[in-house]
Amino acid sequence: MGGRHRTDELDDGYTSPREASRRRRGGRGKVLVPLAGSVAFAVLLGVAAFVIVNRDGGCAEDATGLRVTASPDIHLAVSQIAERFNKAGQEDGGGCASVKVTKAASATVASGLGGSGGEVGAMDLWIPDSSLWVTGVRAKNPSVPEPAVSVAQSPVVMVASGSVVPNLKKSFGDASWTGMINATNAANVDGPGRKVRVLALDPALNSAGLGALLAAAGVATASGVGDEQLVGAMKTLSTSTVKDQGALLASLGVKGRRVPLGVSSEQGVWAFNNTKKPEVPAVPLYPAEGTFNLDYPAVVTAQDAGVRKAAEAFVKELGTPAAQKTLQDQGFRTPDGKGGKAISDADGFQAEAPQALPTPDPKTVASMSQSWSRINLGTRLVTLLDVSGTMALPIPGTGLTRMQAISRIAIEGMKPFPNSSEMGLWEFSTHLDGKGVDYRETVSVGPLTETVDGVLRRNLINQKLAGVQARATGDTGLNDTLAAAYRMMKDGYKSDKINTILIMTDGAGNDDPDGGMSNQELLKLLKDEFDPEKPVSILIIAFGPDAPKGKRQMDAIAKATNGDAYIVKDILEIRKVFLEGMKRRLCSPHC
Repeated sequence: MGGRHRTDELDDGYTSPREASRRRRGGRGKVLVPLAGSVAFAVLLGVAAFVIVNRDGGCAEDATGLRVTASPDIHLAVSQIAERFNKAGQEDGGGCASVKVTKAASATVASGLGGSGGEVGAMDLWIPDSSLWVTGVRAKNPSVPEPAVSVAQSPVVMVASGSVVPNLKKSFGDASWTGMINATNAANVDGPGRKVRVLALDPALNSAGLGALLAAAGVATASGVGDEQLVGAMKTLSTSTVKDQGALLASLGVKGRRVPLGVSSEQGVWAFNNTKKPEVPAVPLYPAEGTFNLDYPAVVTAQDAGVRKAAEAFVKELGTPAAQKTLQDQGFRTPDGKGGKAISDADGFQAEAPQALPTPDPKTVASMSQSWSRINLGTRLVTLLDVSGTMALPIPGTGLTRMQAISRIAIEGMKPFPNSSEMGLWEFSTHLDGKGVDYRETVSVGPLTETVDGVLRRNLINQKLAGVQARATGDTGLNDTLAAAYRMMKDGYKSDKINTILIMTDGAGNDDPDGGMSNQELLKLLKDEFDPEKPVSILIIAFGPDAPKGKRQMDAIAKATNGDAYIVKDILEIRKVFLEGMKRRLCSPHC
């Protein structure tokens, strides 16, 4: 240790060891000098070890905490990337960040940010599965930031069990959104829907479901498919929605009369096959017209400047080759559509990204979401069935009476309504339930699944319709009946349902020789009673040669309540009429 010492030590006022040794006595000083050097060296080693261990273990105690909320499907991959990020002690521009990742359904977070009641935990960075949620949230809450970048991609695909794909192609053809609409067309009873059952993900809860609905609607509009067919498809899909993608994929292997065909994200199919390991894997089917992609946007929600820097650093990390490989290994594609080894040309997957459909504008997304919500509103309906004398007249060339034809039309019309509907049945003629009472409640309004006198209400209504007889001497008595039914429906109005009065008649209008309410009095009552905030609409279906005679009055009655009146020529037309009625609920009460 006899060499020269650093001048900065001298300049700082430290005394050289040599000078100190001159003041020390004997061999004791010779022992202390190397000991002191050893201690200093050990201290330096300890400091270095602390730094190394701390860097390996993550950021220092003053690291910026970053709370990330990710969609459940991408949560695992993001967590793995965050773990490496933390261990590396990544700088965020002023210090280092410590990332904690939690998972939450995108619909739940979107609902909370939009002020619709969803519970949102504290977060600084949100990674939902689709920008569709961000678009919807920003329409309600413009303070929510726009996405920074997309961190991954997964196309929306159709999916079926591998065991049924050959038969599916025979009855359905190649995968297409057009084919899905055809298979769910409620008006085409002889179409592919006889052999194929389409399972949908609820668009209100799942972005793959919303993407599929937007894709189908866009393709349908471009090809000139009528609104009634699209509405009919939506109504059919509403009765076969599944809230959870995993449950939908698991149900594909259940055998039944019809082949199940579902909708999923491509990554969801991969994850199902690799985690659940079904005996027969699910196979993705890529729609011929193209599809939408889930784009997993990064939305920085942090307000603090330091946390925002940490979020931006982590978002940058998500775009690195190592992070992108982690995502690819778990079935995702890169933002430009490139798949890894997990998504290759095997088991139905295709390495090449499918054609991407144009992203719909916010107005289209909002309109579709609202349409789905309204089409899924429940139904509360009472049918007023004309049993007057003219209903006993035969219909030339059919072998049926008007009564038989009308009852068959009514039975056919009930089929599209789900079991959650509330329905009832009245009959009307003159003096039907005592003198001056022109109507009789045959089946009270209530849930179709409710038991009435030991019989399910749906079955009871069908039984009554099948066995109804016209009163040979009865007159029509429509006006008094309609006035009573309107008040009943208004008094029992339910805001979560479309409240409707359905009149089934031969169209001869009101005929009450003993008096009763006049046409003018009825129209005034309906106009006075109609409440746009609690709309009860009237739908009239007339069948028979006398129907055109009463069309003017029927139109006036329907118009007073934003309803509609139809004259049908055969039973097969009834489905189209009911689909038209379903379409009206999208604009009610301002159609």
